[in-house]
Amino acid sequence: MKRKMKTVDGNTAAAHVAYAMSDVANIYPITPSSPIGEIADEWAAKGRKNVFGQKLMIRQLQSEAGAAATVHGSLASGAYTTTFTASQGLLLMIPNMYKIAGEMLPAVFHVTARAIAAHALSIFGDHQDVMAVRQTGFNMIVSSSVQEVMDLGLVTHLSAIESGMPFVHFFDGFRTSHEIQKIEMLDYQDMARLVNWEAVEKFRARGMNPERPECRGTAQNPDIYFQGREAANLFYQKVPALVAANMKQVVALTGRRYKLFDYVGHPKARHTIIALGSACETIEEYVHYAVAKGDKIGLVKIRLYRPLSVEHLLAVIPMTVNRVTILDRTKELGSLGNPLYRDVCTAFLERGTMPMVINGRYGLGSKEFNPPMVKAVFDNMNATLPKNHFSVGIEDDVTHESLEIEEILGVAPGQAVRCKFWGLGSDGTVGANKMAIKIIGDNTNLYTQGYFSYDSKKSGGITISHLRFGKMPIQSAYQIYSPEYVACHNPAYVKIYEVLEGIKPNGIFLLNSPWSLEEMENELPAEMKQTIARKKLKFYNIDAVKLAQEVGLGGRINMVMQTAFFKLANVIPVDDAIRYLKAELAKIFEKQGEKVIRMNCEVIDKTLEHLEEVNYPASWATLDIVAKEEEDTENGIPEFVKKVMIPMNKQKGDLLPVSAFRPDGIFPVGTSKYEKRGVAINVPEWIMENCVQCNQCSMVCPHAAIRPVLLTDEELASAPSGFEAPKALGKEFKGYHFRMQVNTLDCQGCGNCADICPAKKPALVMKP
Repeated sequence: MKRKMKTVDGNTAAAHVAYAMSDVANIYPITPSSPIGEIADEWAAKGRKNVFGQKLMIRQLQSEAGAAATVHGSLASGAYTTTFTASQGLLLMIPNMYKIAGEMLPAVFHVTARAIAAHALSIFGDHQDVMAVRQTGFNMIVSSSVQEVMDLGLVTHLSAIESGMPFVHFFDGFRTSHEIQKIEMLDYQDMARLVNWEAVEKFRARGMNPERPECRGTAQNPDIYFQGREAANLFYQKVPALVAANMKQVVALTGRRYKLFDYVGHPKARHTIIALGSACETIEEYVHYAVAKGDKIGLVKIRLYRPLSVEHLLAVIPMTVNRVTILDRTKELGSLGNPLYRDVCTAFLERGTMPMVINGRYGLGSKEFNPPMVKAVFDNMNATLPKNHFSVGIEDDVTHESLEIEEILGVAPGQAVRCKFWGLGSDGTVGANKMAIKIIGDNTNLYTQGYFSYDSKKSGGITISHLRFGKMPIQSAYQIYSPEYVACHNPAYVKIYEVLEGIKPNGIFLLNSPWSLEEMENELPAEMKQTIARKKLKFYNIDAVKLAQEVGLGGRINMVMQTAFFKLANVIPVDDAIRYLKAELAKIFEKQGEKVIRMNCEVIDKTLEHLEEVNYPASWATLDIVAKEEEDTENGIPEFVKKVMIPMNKQKGDLLPVSAFRPDGIFPVGTSKYEKRGVAINVPEWIMENCVQCNQCSMVCPHAAIRPVLLTDEELASAPSGFEAPKALGKEFKGYHFRMQVNTLDCQGCGNCADICPAKKPALVMKP
């Protein structure tokens, strides 16, 4: 049966299944799981029916503890109940998780696995949260990709229904939850056919009911508590076979292969990695590449993590394997080894024969994990004395536990087009790229993938979009490091970041800037000009800001840059792309009205005539790149700023070694004065004669970039020429002068100050 292919992210895939298979969702928002609840709530508002023939009941509580408590109560009443959470939110649910598991209630928690705040807060992904609940009695199933989130999410719900026991279904926060892929959607009617309706009736019947009174939540003495804990053993022992049976049902439905543990690689592999989560996609891609070259290596992908079936795990590992590396995306300080490592060691110990077992850590806080790192793991197994308890992806110059990483050629099969977009938070870049993926994925036979790397500054921060398009399924669960197409949506970035790092020869570079070729001679760094010329890039420029403002879109340049992308990248014919783009805009902005739709369509039509190819001189290739002499010593810049903060601000934080940081996570104060990005498109100009000196603009500024100042006559007299300040209003300020000072380097260009100004004639006007 051919099913509908749709371009969605991991959170949408989870919502699709959770909505279908639940009566109730009790939630509290936490990054990166919040969109699951939002999506489900929107579907409920539109009247979508699930497999039970009803709308999902969604309730947002006032805390994660409240959400977990109401999940417990809802389950006890006989309603299939779910929640969506991560990180500290999941940890706050632990007391209720013990109760839910102890009372054998079929909850399903969908967890976007995320780092735990320890020495520092991190909103990004790893497995520290899910590893902290493995002892609660919840069964645990893990997905590695967006498609698996849908397929194994269904397996999880089916298994919870049939076993009458609780499950955590987890997948990597951001890397999978926010990655967009073209996947096969499962139909609710097909899901309903797989449900054990006899088990459903049995669960409903044992829900709390005043007509069937019973005593729950007793307190037990030493004489019987122990026996009660052991009474559930048989049920947990049956879970692996039950999950395997449900996987077979989903395999029969979809044609995709799922087992409790899946092996890929050489049938007589000598070295094997065991892992779970999105890393499996990257490792599998590398294994296929290396096996084709003759390497005898393999990968075991874990699907059912709790309970861990030793029998099923050992059955898939080739008997020829003599070295195994277990990769953990978590760190347990003081432990003899990380959780998955200890589990696998125990499995081999119980078998009685053991290969050499090695433990490695990777990817904490969404740290990149890519094919060169996979190669380093296999190279370590080849060494005479492999490192154990190593880290990969960082430089550990303190305990010297990290692996050396060598760059390798691309390992992905096929000819996927790789595109990288440097955007400014809130300029619409990410939204437009999501639209591009959806357009290409839903209207062609191409496979698509989108991943968005954010900093935590939100609006005004940097966003880097990684887009892939190809004729084969895309397993590359890592960022693009050799793009064919690079777009820079903010001209300030060319002086801050290495925008063209890794771009392929003869690739395409699109810049949004107001500069002419003559101005580019001064504005573009010499190193960038040299890269453009030496790699013979096709270089294009467009003044997207000017175009957007002409039609009334302000700083929203996304449609300009997206239209230019469709023209230059040529993934699909540009006329088709523009037609699809306008149709999508009509749906998205339907509620905003015809005017908004018209403005966006107008800017699309104007884009192609304003797109200019830059005919740069050949002399750019021979430019001398003179290293800038740092004036750190003269300026008295602190060591921390020089060695840590400046590299971080240049997006080079991945290269910093362990020794650069304090183990307690403390940073020095007063460092923001060294971070002047100057990324605003428009900044406020103060009109002195119109100002009523109310200071509301200063109070509303989110970045403290506009500040009122009082000056004495003496201070004003010694100010530079052109520095004006009228007399301050109010008798208590007699003898003072007033000035509203704008720091354009700190300003993010939001315009809040101009909007709040109550003066009859505007005292603040946004200017380029």
